[in-house]
Amino acid sequence: MRDFVFGFGDGINTSLGIAAGVGGADISSNIIVLAALVGMFTGAKAMAVQNYLAVKTQRQLLTSEIKREKWEIENKPDDERQEIADIYKAKGFSGKDLEMIVNKITSDKKVWLDTMLTEELNLNLEIAGSPIKSALRMFVSFLIGGMLPILPFFFSSGLSALFIAIGISVSTSFTVGVIKSKMANTNRLAGGLEMAGLGTGIALLGYGIGSELANLGIINI
Repeated sequence: MRDFVFGFGDGINTSLGIAAGVGGADISSNIIVLAALVGMFTGAKAMAVQNYLAVKTQRQLLTSEIKREKWEIENKPDDERQEIADIYKAKGFSGKDLEMIVNKITSDKKVWLDTMLTEELNLNLEIAGSPIKSALRMFVSFLIGGMLPILPFFFSSGLSALFIAIGISVSTSFTVGVIKSKMANTNRLAGGLEMAGLGTGIALLGYGIGSELANLGIINI
């Protein structure tokens, strides 16, 4: 869901910015669509590669920590046993109860390792996910989001197509923002307005830049 939310949102904003910027220069719809498609696929590839590397690096770091913890359990069991005792002592256990818990956990090396990872290091390899799957989710969600703002330019042109694109982008961005806020347990209305506002801001900025370049004669098609 994290990959979808960010990929979808970035795709919308990227295509909307391109469409508004090129549209602001009063260029034909065909060129707007072409520019947006090029930007969309380039952006999707870049985001997918970045997400792949980020998740892969995170998994490598987690794996390294797991290997280190395994080595310490095998080679420094007394120190690791004391760490288990300290963890559960901090939770309020003492005496025979504490000793029983420590003996139970350290009697199974898998349970021992899992306890050290979750209680001491707060690590969970499954949280990071698969680098390839994360990259694919980012790529596809970016393309889906990126297609929405350019759909009106297949059937219309000029400001009417741009206004429709902005409307589609703002409404879908608001929805994505609400979903993201729901996941984070934050204010849904604020999250939706923030996401929609960013998309609108990008559109206005892009349109202003394109229009100014056209007025200056830098772009004349």
